[in-house]
Amino acid sequence: MQTANIFSFHGGIHPPENKAQSLQLPLGRPSLPSELILPLGQHIGQSSRPLVKVGDKVLKGETIAINNGFLSSFLHAPTSGTIAAIEERLIAHPSGLSDLCIILTPDGNETWTTLEPLNNWQNICKTDVLAYLSEMGIIGMGGAGFPTQVKLQGAHKNPLTHFIINAAECEPYITADDMLIREKTLELVLGIEMLQHLVEADNVIIGIEDNKPTAIAALKTVLTQRNSKIQIAVVPTKYPSGGEKQLIQLLTGKEVPSGQYPADIGVLCQNVGTCVAVHDAITQGKPLISRFTTLTGDALKSPQNVEVLLGTPVEHLLEYADSEPKKLSRLIMGGPMMGYTLDSAAVPIVKTSNCILAASKKELPPPAPEQACIRCGMCEQACPASLLPQQLLWFSKSQEFEKAEHHNLFDCIECGACSYVCPSSIPLVQYYRHTKSSIREAREANVKSDLAKQRFEARKARQEAEAAEKEAKRLARQKAAPSKATETKKAAPAKAAPTATPTTNDESKKLKVDVAIAKSKLKKLQKQLLEAQENEHVEEINSLQLQVTDQEKALASLEDQLSKLPTDAPISVADTAAKANAAPANDELKKAKVDVALIGVKLKKLHKQLTETPDDEELKDKIATFEADLKAAQETVSKLGATAASNANTATPEPKAAASDELKKRKIDAAIAKAAVKKVEKALKKAEEINAPEIEAIRQQLQEAQQRADDLEKALANPETVMQKAESTSAKAEPATNLDADAIKKRKIDLAIAKAGVKKAEKNILLLKEQGKDEAEINASEWPSKLKEAQDKLAALEKEQAAETTTPPVTTEASAPGANIDADAAKKRKIDLAIAKAGIKKAEKNIQLLKDQGKDESEIEASEWPKKLIEAQQKLAALEAEETTPATSVSTPVEKTVDAVADSEAKAEPEMDLANQIKKEKIAIALAKAQINKLNKRLESSPEEADSINQEIASTEQRLQSAEILLEKLIHSQTNMQENR
Repeated sequence: MQTANIFSFHGGIHPPENKAQSLQLPLGRPSLPSELILPLGQHIGQSSRPLVKVGDKVLKGETIAINNGFLSSFLHAPTSGTIAAIEERLIAHPSGLSDLCIILTPDGNETWTTLEPLNNWQNICKTDVLAYLSEMGIIGMGGAGFPTQVKLQGAHKNPLTHFIINAAECEPYITADDMLIREKTLELVLGIEMLQHLVEADNVIIGIEDNKPTAIAALKTVLTQRNSKIQIAVVPTKYPSGGEKQLIQLLTGKEVPSGQYPADIGVLCQNVGTCVAVHDAITQGKPLISRFTTLTGDALKSPQNVEVLLGTPVEHLLEYADSEPKKLSRLIMGGPMMGYTLDSAAVPIVKTSNCILAASKKELPPPAPEQACIRCGMCEQACPASLLPQQLLWFSKSQEFEKAEHHNLFDCIECGACSYVCPSSIPLVQYYRHTKSSIREAREANVKSDLAKQRFEARKARQEAEAAEKEAKRLARQKAAPSKATETKKAAPAKAAPTATPTTNDESKKLKVDVAIAKSKLKKLQKQLLEAQENEHVEEINSLQLQVTDQEKALASLEDQLSKLPTDAPISVADTAAKANAAPANDELKKAKVDVALIGVKLKKLHKQLTETPDDEELKDKIATFEADLKAAQETVSKLGATAASNANTATPEPKAAASDELKKRKIDAAIAKAAVKKVEKALKKAEEINAPEIEAIRQQLQEAQQRADDLEKALANPETVMQKAESTSAKAEPATNLDADAIKKRKIDLAIAKAGVKKAEKNILLLKEQGKDEAEINASEWPSKLKEAQDKLAALEKEQAAETTTPPVTTEASAPGANIDADAAKKRKIDLAIAKAGIKKAEKNIQLLKDQGKDESEIEASEWPKKLIEAQQKLAALEAEETTPATSVSTPVEKTVDAVADSEAKAEPEMDLANQIKKEKIAIALAKAQINKLNKRLESSPEEADSINQEIASTEQRLQSAEILLEKLIHSQTNMQENR
């Protein structure tokens, strides 16, 4: 027998031991209770699955529940009897909740089932021995109840340097392991040797505290008799030297890194109770059905250690130890440092129950009220894990979970040393437990969220794949269907080629979606396989490996199909040539325009610098170079513009597309006309109800609207006429539109730049006035002259624009220049409406949440949500006001009818509604003006985006004009109403 070296660990305390009370009497064996309560979750991990049903007869040692996955264990009948129930019962747990239990009624015969010991354990495969231990229900009996076979499998992850047997039993009052060593010394040593064989360990150390002299002597005697190489390390009595990581540091000098396990540094620990259970299982075939438990405390007349059957109710043991109910103040499962209070004595003994402490009020007085931390640092000095308990307390109270994790909260072993020494009576361990629980819940929620996201993405991909498949089938049916229109033989081959394009593209899209789904599934399976391999989940690895292989084959097949598809469908030579010529020309024209804008901006900056330093020759050379570049860029733009115009003139028209668009427009006009008829009918009905003087005028409007609707219906009934008219009108209108488009864009850009120049000059003059400059100094600066130049330029441009707008454009029945803009504006308005409504709902919801939290009105007003609610309501009001604006300023018979109806309805509405509408229109006008100012600033800072910004400006100006017209009408109606009153 050898003696091991002893090291030390940080912190630790020396509470009163109180171990002598329970060692005065010999080992007791209580009688059978009236029923045994066997929880299915007596270990860490998944609960066991019951094999029996109510009414079954079972024998002692018979399996009644099997493991439910890798991290689970078996459960056996502690005695022979009948299964009375399988139901929820209170269990020994800090939560005080119930769990599913098997209720066994003993028959008193103690009839054993057939026992099958593993006599050849040294000769068979170690994996088979571990499987046998799993079937015997062996788990760690000193801590969290970790299944022994799982822990032994993990011992081979790294080379094992030390195999430590934990016999320290540092918690006050508990002497169960001490009594076990005294009573079953030989069985303990034999069990250690069996585990040593399984883990292939050379260096085996028994760590035991020096307050167990009888147990130490018994161990030394047996080890000397067997000439064993097992070492005994007698460590000083200090709490918590029995903690796994602390005992490892005591016996090896190694510290387990944060977030890692002892196996990661080549160390394995087992409890003495587990070693004895392993010996009984292998040599006698007995499963784990009983354990040594300490019964102690001032409320017991006969404190002692007992060998008790699993499932025995605590109240039965209290009767056995002669408890005094009047003295009993607290009933604790475990020791006074790490144990937890039991709310009921009806809970059963389980595999990890090492002590029942029946304490009197004098023995364990109620904790003093918590006081403020005085930052004395005693908790840090006592912490055996070298943590900062004070910091962790602050993070726990303020719910700063990330910082708590960063300070290694999960390295806390919840030994209670910090709470024991705290002069402010702060229950530190309870704070840490709550924070750990919150973090675990957040992690589980994140995992659930990730799984939900994966399911959503998979569902979305599946729906896209189904949609692509449906589209492919539709196109296939469309291709197979005979064409109704008769076409010439010459046109048939030219039109046959493009039909292959959508089918091929859809097949390609479907395959790409399938490949993406397959890759996602493969990645998920590979991740699961990696986790299973890391955790050594033997049962899952094989099935996952097969799934990964099948998924890889499926993915390879899909990629092969995708590669065989043609990349592009055949396209006619004429279309290819036209697209090839048109696209580069447009790109070059855009690039040239951007170059002109950029060079112009640079020239302006250089000219400004030149005014400050007029003698700078290098600057003059740069200006000359840029002017030459600007001239060349402008020539390029003019050439490319002429080329684009000629291409537009020579481009072949598409009469069918124009006719189709015209037909659509006619349908829309017909729908609008029908809606106008309904609206006028409604207005007429209201006018008749109130006997309004405008009845005759509204009837006339109804006749006009009905006539308009009938004309449109007749036109739709003869679509060929519409198509011919559209072809003729589009042929006339398109050339003029193409020729004028660039000139209109250029004029809009010039107008925007001129307006920006005026605003900039006005802004700088105002700034000079705010700085206290007098009129002479302001006039001496450059800004008054620049303001006059910009105003003159703006006036000239506006004059040109007004002159052009007065000339009557070519009007055709098919042309609708504002239709696309109106459609886009309507779509954008709907989106804005939805966003505004969502903003209102969100603000109202948050205000209600603040009220539910007990906030008063001042706190709610101080938050951001009332302000956001008002802003969202104003925005919604403005957008709803825009809904009522007419689409264009050109008056048609339908629009006249609608306006007349609006006027008649406005007269019937209360004056308050008119005031609200006027307010809404004013808000809409203000918002539109603000948007125009914002867009002008963007145009000034980003000239390369001039086209898109000018389109937005035009659209916003149109909305502003419509809002102003409607506001004028509303004010006029309000004036008339007041005069009538």
